[in-house]
Amino acid sequence: MPDSEKRLYAVYIKGNSEPVETTSPDIRQFDDRLFLVRTEQTRSQLYHAVKQRTNPETLWVAPLEEHPKFKGMAEGTLKWLRSE
Repeated sequence: MPDSEKRLYAVYIKGNSEPVETTSPDIRQFDDRLFLVRTEQTRSQLYHAVKQRTNPETLWVAPLEEHPKFKGMAEGTLKWLRSE
């Protein structure tokens, strides 16, 4: 993967003491705890960045090779995914 290519990650955060910054166009909040993130960072870099910023009790970061299938998530999420 070229360094400048963005990857899609699913991020689950629970019990965070700091709010999750979602103003970036590369972050999409699915619900209270689940996010999609487009980034050039590696999984480890993203994991540690989120961990440092939010101080969660539970954190899960996984790369996605394809767009997920979903129902009942935040309005505009499918449009966001298709805008890549």
